[in-house]
Amino acid sequence: MRSRLTPFALCSYLAIVLLSCTSKPSSNSATDTSNTSTTGGGGAAAQAQKPPLIVSAGTTITVRLAAALGSRFSAPGQSFAGTVAKDVYVESTVAIPQGANVAGTVVDARPLGKFAGGAVLLIRLDSINVNGSDVPVEAHARRFFAKGKGKRTGIMAGGGAALGGIIGGLAGGGKGAATGMVAGGSAGGAGSAFTANKDIVLPAEYAVSFQLKQAVEIAQ
Repeated sequence: MRSRLTPFALCSYLAIVLLSCTSKPSSNSATDTSNTSTTGGGGAAAQAQKPPLIVSAGTTITVRLAAALGSRFSAPGQSFAGTVAKDVYVESTVAIPQGANVAGTVVDARPLGKFAGGAVLLIRLDSINVNGSDVPVEAHARRFFAKGKGKRTGIMAGGGAALGGIIGGLAGGGKGAATGMVAGGSAGGAGSAFTANKDIVLPAEYAVSFQLKQAVEIAQ
């Protein structure tokens, strides 16, 4: 009797071991499937990107110059730097933050006596650094013009419309100071100033407004 029970008990033990081994992969498989599903969902969410913000054509971007520019001491092709003077919004979202770095180019600079007796300064905005990336921009160039000797009126024009500027030479005093009188504001209308036969100077920290010719995409 004892000899018959021993093989039976051994067979039962082996059956239990086999059942245990076959059930574990099933549990692991279910766990793996769950993990895969979770990981896949997270990856899809991570890949989903917000649509870019579109700063429309005609938007004004005001730039504060990092260094002075002038009709006498600046040269065509010279680069200039600055920062955005105030936030630019797309609806209720800040697309271009105040303080963003900008880069531009002096297109033309001619002192008094080299352009029918008048001084000319023409500058354009080239790019804005947003979220660590330089974003190219197409904006209307700003043109500043002052009549020469014997004239007491300074005329500034930009983008086909008369705009304000500063006439005069840099003072020997503090940063950004200028002699002469202000002819309008950074985005004002045409104004008059007593030029005293001085060349055009835009001092450091002077705010110049540029108007976009084409829309700009800003990645979020």
